[in-house]
Amino acid sequence: MTSTDNTLKPGPWRVVLQAQQQEIPFIMEVEEKDGNPALYLINGEERILVDDIKTEGDSLKIRLHIFDADLIAKVKGDKMEGRFTRNDLKKPYSVPFTAEHGKTNRFKENPAPATYDYTGKWEVVFTKKDGKSYPAIGMFEQRDNHVTGTFLTETGDYRYLEGQVEGDQLKLSTFDGNHDYLFKAAPKDEKTVQGEYFAGLYDYETWTATRNENAELARADSLTYLKPGYESLSFTFPNTEGKQVSLSDDKYKGKVVLVQLLGSWCPNCMDETQFLAPYYAKNKDRGLEIIGLGFERTPGYEQAVPRLKRMQERFNIEYDLLYGGIADKEVAAKALPALNHVLSFPTTIFIDRAGKVRKIHTGFSGPGTGKYYEEWVVEFNKTMDELLAEK
Repeated sequence: MTSTDNTLKPGPWRVVLQAQQQEIPFIMEVEEKDGNPALYLINGEERILVDDIKTEGDSLKIRLHIFDADLIAKVKGDKMEGRFTRNDLKKPYSVPFTAEHGKTNRFKENPAPATYDYTGKWEVVFTKKDGKSYPAIGMFEQRDNHVTGTFLTETGDYRYLEGQVEGDQLKLSTFDGNHDYLFKAAPKDEKTVQGEYFAGLYDYETWTATRNENAELARADSLTYLKPGYESLSFTFPNTEGKQVSLSDDKYKGKVVLVQLLGSWCPNCMDETQFLAPYYAKNKDRGLEIIGLGFERTPGYEQAVPRLKRMQERFNIEYDLLYGGIADKEVAAKALPALNHVLSFPTTIFIDRAGKVRKIHTGFSGPGTGKYYEEWVVEFNKTMDELLAEK
C-alpha cells in the first residue's frame, strides 16, 4: 500500500489474523450508525457491535467493544492491513492482519465437497503443552461445507465458533475482540477425531473427540463450595467511584445478593453480564442486589477502573462493580477465603436474605451453547424465584 484514505467501505470484510504460522479468519460487517461508521464482529449468529473508531495519524484505530484491545489499520479502497493489539496483558501482544472488502468466506471460497459429517455431540479431551488435560463437550451442526458449534468446559464455553469442512478436514474460528481462536481436526476413524487448538501468540493444545450423545461434565454447582465452618462471605473492596463497599453494608441486609466474580477481559463474563444486567433492572424491586467483583489483567485500581467503567456503560450495569484485584484465580480465592478455590471467571455466588451462601455456580454456558444456555436460564430463574420468595 502506498497511500491510504482510511475510509471503511460499507459491507462485509474478510479479516485474517496471522499467529503461530496460522491464519485465523473472521468476518466483520461495516455499516453507518447515527452518521458514523460502525462495524460488527460476526461469529455464527453473533454480531458484536464495535462503534469506537477514530483516525490517529495515518491509521485507523478501532477499539474492540468492552476490551482493552484494538485493530490499528491502514485502509486503501478494498484492502486493509495492520495489527491486532491487546493491551490488557503484562506483555501486550500484537499480531498482523489483512482484510479484504466484499468477501464473506471465512475459510476457502470454493472448498472441495465435505466427505465427513461432524454434526452431533462429542466427548472431548483437551491436552495442554505441559501434558495436563481437561474434559469438554463439543457440539457441532454441519450443512454441506458450513459448520457451527462450540466447546463447553467445566469453566466456561468457547462461545460461537464457525467454520468449514473440506473433504474430511474441519476448521473453526472465532474472534470476540479480545480472543482469536482456531480449531482444526481430522477423523481418526468413524467415531473419533483428533485436532489442534491455537489461541493468540502462544497457546496451543491438542484435542481428541469421540462421538457420545450422553457426554456430560461435572455439575457447575458442585465445583466451588464453602470450606467447613463457613456459611457466609465477608469482603470490602472499592467500587468504580473509589468508595469502599462491604457485603455487610445496610444496602445488602435482608436482600438476596448475587456476587459475580468477573473480568472485563473475559468473554464468558460478558455473556453472563448481558443476562444479569437487564435481569437486575427488572427484578431489583423484589429485594435483589448484585455485586460484580472485578479482577483485571493489569494490577492497580487506577488501571482497572476505566476497563470496568467501560463494561458498566456498554451493558448498562446498574449494580455495584468493585475492584477485587488482579485476574488470578489464587488472588480471587484469597479475596474470598471462605471458598475452597476459584476455578473460573465468572463464578456466581447466590446469597439468601439471611446472608447465607446457598449456591455457587462455576463458569458460564452462554447463548452460543444453545440448549445448555436455555437450561441455565430456567434453573437460574427457578433458584432466584425461590430465594426472592423467602422472608
